[in-house]
Amino acid sequence: MTSADTVRILRAADRPAAGWKNGGGVTREIAAWPEGAGMDDFAWRVSLADVTADGPFSAFPGVDRTLTLAEGAGMDLAIEGVRRLVDRRYTPQRFPGDRKTDCRLLDGPVVNFNVMYRRDSVTADTAVVRGDLLLALPPGGTLLVVALEGTAHLDDHGAELGPYDAALVTGAPLCRVRVPGRAAVVRFGPRERTQPTGAP
Repeated sequence: MTSADTVRILRAADRPAAGWKNGGGVTREIAAWPEGAGMDDFAWRVSLADVTADGPFSAFPGVDRTLTLAEGAGMDLAIEGVRRLVDRRYTPQRFPGDRKTDCRLLDGPVVNFNVMYRRDSVTADTAVVRGDLLLALPPGGTLLVVALEGTAHLDDHGAELGPYDAALVTGAPLCRVRVPGRAAVVRFGPRERTQPTGAP
């Protein structure tokens, strides 16, 4: 680990609950960039959301979402009228955050692991992993590891994560993790701008 490498441990117990943008539920922010950004000016944001009743999701113009069911039986979503069944835990589901989305709970409340990012400036890849892994950070990017089931261990950094604890890693090109249960791994990077045809 060099002086340019950093790892921040973000404990689940330190997260306050906040109302959804549309007032229909409760969210607990794990991390966001830029730090301190609000619901309207983040580049990316990761949270855990408690969904206790049927109703619409908040709309986020210009934002893509990846949603992973962490607890509960699941949801039946209608995204611009197109059905999307979310009934398998630890299976990331990607959809546009600016399309009208309605939610019907299948059998009681759920907890969702939620990743949101500006599609024109940020790339975000979400996977749920287990076992012993060597993870690569995207160039100039950030790695977020969140324990969803059981614990996770960052061997190179001497960090242990309890349930829903997170580690935010920057600078290091590689990160070695041990996950006896399941952990979400999110890689954030800058989206490359494409040059117009004929541009120098």
